[in-house]
Amino acid sequence: MSREAMDFDVVIVGAGPAGLSAAIRLKQLAAKADKDLSVVVLEKGSEVGAHILSGAVIDPGALADLFPDWQERGAPLNTPVTKDKFLYLTEQSQVPLPGLLMPRSIHNHGNYIASLGNLCRWLAEQAEALGVEVYPGMAASEILYDDNGAVRGVVAGVFGLAVDGSHKAEFEPGMELLGKYVLLGEGARGSLSKQVIAKFGLDANCEPQKFGLGLKELWEVEPKNHQLGLAQHTFGWPLNNQTGGGSFMYHFENNQVAIGMVVHLNYKNPYLSPYDEFQRLKNHPSIRNILEGGKRVSYGARALTEGGYQSVPKLCFPGGALIGCSAGFMNVPRIKGSHNAMRSGTQAAEAAFAALGQQRSGDELSAYEDGWRASAIGVELKKVRNVKPLWSKFGTLIGGIMLGGMDLWTNTLFGGFSIFGTMSHGKTDAACTEPADQHQPIVYPKPDGVISFDKLTSVSFSATNHEENQPVHLVLSDPNIPIAVNLPKFAEPAQRYCPAGVYEVIRDEATGKDRFQINAQNCVHCKTCDIKDPSQNINWACPEGGGGPNYPNM
Repeated sequence: MSREAMDFDVVIVGAGPAGLSAAIRLKQLAAKADKDLSVVVLEKGSEVGAHILSGAVIDPGALADLFPDWQERGAPLNTPVTKDKFLYLTEQSQVPLPGLLMPRSIHNHGNYIASLGNLCRWLAEQAEALGVEVYPGMAASEILYDDNGAVRGVVAGVFGLAVDGSHKAEFEPGMELLGKYVLLGEGARGSLSKQVIAKFGLDANCEPQKFGLGLKELWEVEPKNHQLGLAQHTFGWPLNNQTGGGSFMYHFENNQVAIGMVVHLNYKNPYLSPYDEFQRLKNHPSIRNILEGGKRVSYGARALTEGGYQSVPKLCFPGGALIGCSAGFMNVPRIKGSHNAMRSGTQAAEAAFAALGQQRSGDELSAYEDGWRASAIGVELKKVRNVKPLWSKFGTLIGGIMLGGMDLWTNTLFGGFSIFGTMSHGKTDAACTEPADQHQPIVYPKPDGVISFDKLTSVSFSATNHEENQPVHLVLSDPNIPIAVNLPKFAEPAQRYCPAGVYEVIRDEATGKDRFQINAQNCVHCKTCDIKDPSQNINWACPEGGGGPNYPNM
């Protein structure tokens, strides 16, 4: 296919905190050295921030490294955390946990409650002011390789393919954006990152990556219920001891409250629905009392990388590197990753700039790979490396939480030493799913339409939209598996793990047979299906640019 091509020094896929930080750092280094450097950032969302979803309590350390004057520049971090609250929930009550029991790293003093999407929009403005070309609505759909097998660029901006693959009247073949180095910052389970990891065996010497599903709603609450600067975290109900996760509630400006839940995707029961667990959580008295009388503004969901230190793959490959959540730098007990994503982007940028200064291209940025474990990222993640495995092994109500807390303290006090060494994660999240006959179905309360809501109503609050006449971006390796394998063995869990109602099993009354239906229009790009499907039969491919959710202030 004939396409136009554009050449750059560095091509960056993903306008999240990692990609934008990399672009900014490259331009800062170029300006300091009085060199001309071309950098482009591609973003599949309709605008920068459209697909960004995070809690978020933001550690500003990495931002300060990038812009020491970030406050004077007007970065949208306006609500410092003034109070931390940690609660253990039972169905009708709560038990406060003394803050003194928590290591200092878990506290949020010095952090800010904010919208990560708005921060990314601001970072994009800073990047463009430095000369970075930022292209929203341009989905990178294909990796390009040179004759030696090194990554040399991507194809982006393919539009006008019909559902059957034919060309519509408005067909555009896309452009080849070629770079001396390509940085992939697509977020958790990025479609191109997944391909590159497999092609170059980047995960050959690490533990399987682990994931969580984060669900979030933004509410405007009554002033009497608002506590500006409060960051509340809970564990316990409604999740049982075999299901990891917890909730967050952050109070920030304009009487807004971010309420959310993270469910670890290594849960065993195929009848569990993370979405319905979240809706049930909101009816707990400690949360319902805050939301009652308010109104929901938006909803979204996103996968999180949770494997941590031992699950980070090799970061560099011929022609580029993984940055941010494409590699997996989230600190699970802190529920924070944006600061490490920014740091990884900065470190990759410094390695790429040094390589370009040596007239290199298309090789491995080994300085980035060799340096991250000794950097602030590696030091932080090493201290918390056993928390997730301890929760998985001993449960997330009492045993695992207590052991995880003890391990955090010893790692904090003794510079990364743990009596557990470095624990293994074991199975992938997909392999953790057990057959349905080992579990009982879960009956969830009917949504009341006031505090809790059905999936399709919630999807409307994500403003997600896709051009309907395009190839379905949720690709089944074998179309027979959902009904022939997943339904009888696992009660087809896609009906429940998807937080957007994308997957349905529908009985054909005429034939008496079941069929598997994919409502791709509903997809909020969380990638949970790609991660949790027990048969690993679903591949999330990138749809046309500009499709998907449009998150305001999330």
